[in-house]
Amino acid sequence: MKSAVETLSPTRAKLTVEVPFEELKPSLDAAYKKIAQQINIPGFRRGKVPPMVIDRQVGRGAVLDEAINEVLPAKYVEALEANDLQPLAQPEIEVTKFEDNETLEFTAEVDIRPQIELPSYEGIEAQVDDLEVADADVEEQVQALRERFATLSDVERPAADGDFVVLDLKALKDGEVLDGAEVAGMSYQVGRGGMIEGLDEALVGMSAGDEKTFSSELVGGDLVGEAVEVQVSISQVQEQELPELDDDFAQEASEFDTYDELTADVRERLGRGKRLEQAAAARDAVLEVLLDRVEVPLPETMVTDELNARRANIEQQLGNAGIPMEKYLEDEGQTVEEFEADLDRRVREAVAAQFLLDEVAKKEELGVDQQELSSHLVRRAQQSGQDPQEFANHMFEHNHIPEMVQEILRGKALAAIVETAVVKDASGNVVELKNLRPDGTIGEPEAETPEADADADTEADAEK
Repeated sequence: MKSAVETLSPTRAKLTVEVPFEELKPSLDAAYKKIAQQINIPGFRRGKVPPMVIDRQVGRGAVLDEAINEVLPAKYVEALEANDLQPLAQPEIEVTKFEDNETLEFTAEVDIRPQIELPSYEGIEAQVDDLEVADADVEEQVQALRERFATLSDVERPAADGDFVVLDLKALKDGEVLDGAEVAGMSYQVGRGGMIEGLDEALVGMSAGDEKTFSSELVGGDLVGEAVEVQVSISQVQEQELPELDDDFAQEASEFDTYDELTADVRERLGRGKRLEQAAAARDAVLEVLLDRVEVPLPETMVTDELNARRANIEQQLGNAGIPMEKYLEDEGQTVEEFEADLDRRVREAVAAQFLLDEVAKKEELGVDQQELSSHLVRRAQQSGQDPQEFANHMFEHNHIPEMVQEILRGKALAAIVETAVVKDASGNVVELKNLRPDGTIGEPEAETPEADADADTEADAEK
């Protein structure tokens, strides 16, 4: 077999393959055997029909077509390996020349992994924002805890913002109550939002026993966006009584004896979370610096597929939340054109990062063991809210394990890059990444021994 490559672009190639007729012989024999099993010829047992009889009854052309269909995939893969090409998608194959007892010739156009000249990635310098826990952040967390221990008491007055009411609600279209648009005896805090538009405004000023009708639009279901009439009545108005912020509250709401100890713990926990956010920002910043140093050609087909997938995912999430795309764009302060441009930019950066990290993983000769794969599958299952075993079975059955392995390798490659990077915050302080634990605390540096260094690298990769 002979093959030649024509580079159509940095991410697309055209293979021209010539296969001598002698190399088709095994596939021809297999084609005769297959057809012999499929036809009934008087005087011959099934599967024992001679080739000459098959040629007369079925036609030599049908046998040749069967042989070509079998040999093409194998010869295509052989040509890829011979020319050191890594395909990214299914090829477009065309048989350009073939006659009986003559050479088979076909072409295959396919998107390929681009060749990337890796720049030096040791000691990359990057910057992130300062780690700061504002007093308002602490107050917000304490207030949320305070509300968990609040009590409700009935009041004989109209409902005000912040009060709780027990309500009945139904949405009507042309005088008919819509399916799934009716609730009864529901406790709701006035001003909380998240339900039907106009509800909070209607509830303010209503007393127990009052009923009101207002116009709105549905935010979920098959009739999302439909104009409806909403009837709401309330049976109770309740005032929320919050506990005093003192030592008694600290003892009731936590394991601490004093309010100062409670707030100090809240601040510490927020700080650990901010530290993890800062570490994630640091990894993004380091990767962004590296991407700026290299040109990564992108296959437009791959970019388009990823764009379509992400756009569909966003639309599905908005649909599940009952938020029209127009409302989402309004809240984000974006036009359709700005949204599409931002999505295109993020997709291109993500695809380029994949190619880049794949090259780093290859250069560093990184691998994935069974424990790492199992942990990754469990983590992905938890993120999607699925049973880990069912998730793993699905991944194996649908041949997604290579994708999972590639994800792990990319994570390890990024960890290797970040490990040598120097990341500082806006104030010039070095951001600790090497000894950062999964809970946001800073661990003790490992002893400076080869064995300890190896263990530290493995632990840091897993944490990041």
